[in-house]
Amino acid sequence: MPVAVVTGAGSGIGRAVTQRLMLEGYYVFLAGRNQKTLLETLDTSNHHQDRACVIVTDVSQEESVQSLFRRVEEMHGRIDLLFNNAGIGSFASEIDNIELENWNQVIAVNLTGVFLCSREAFRLMKRQQPIGGRIINNGSISATTPRPLSAPYTATKHAVTGLTKSLALDGRRYGITCGQIDIGNADTAIASQIKKGILQSDGSTQMEPTIDVACVADAVMTMARMPSEANVLQMTVMAAKMPFVGRG
Repeated sequence: MPVAVVTGAGSGIGRAVTQRLMLEGYYVFLAGRNQKTLLETLDTSNHHQDRACVIVTDVSQEESVQSLFRRVEEMHGRIDLLFNNAGIGSFASEIDNIELENWNQVIAVNLTGVFLCSREAFRLMKRQQPIGGRIINNGSISATTPRPLSAPYTATKHAVTGLTKSLALDGRRYGITCGQIDIGNADTAIASQIKKGILQSDGSTQMEPTIDVACVADAVMTMARMPSEANVLQMTVMAAKMPFVGRG
């Protein structure tokens, strides 16, 4: 049974991907800060609870991440897939109104968290037998094209793209692949404002279409199913009619 770790598994995209992985036969470690929501993910997983383990984890804290991966190795001796999904948004704000504390919080979760989890996954993937594995990072359309007033979030997602490419390159000698999924307007709690109306680059406010998180889970599984000699370096999954492809 292949082994996966999903961060931010308590809701939204993380929940959908976790449940899909379990359905596909993975043993999944559900990581996140809120035990209650992690257990809710498990409770709604169509009776596959025997294929999962809930571990409360703060991805921004080194010891917490190390503890998570020690548990993975103790229980299964290996990891086949890491989905770096945990992330937080930032309040819409001009840069001159952003407090350093808020900036650091977004960096800690969205970027340092990906680094810490990827580092521990690399360490285990390099020493397990057979060696190798796959890392999928949750980027964002903001990894290429920002929304207005989103400097902290956009900066982290651009940085994740660079980290993804570095890991894809550095993992080659160990059979470790790394790819990124950039998601546009998945219908999650974080994206609820999108359906009500959100600031556009021309200064107007418009409602935007969304997609079901099941579409994202399908896309992640497409990446995860690739043979070890193949990698989807970057994939974009988005609402077909969202105002992204074009001018305005």
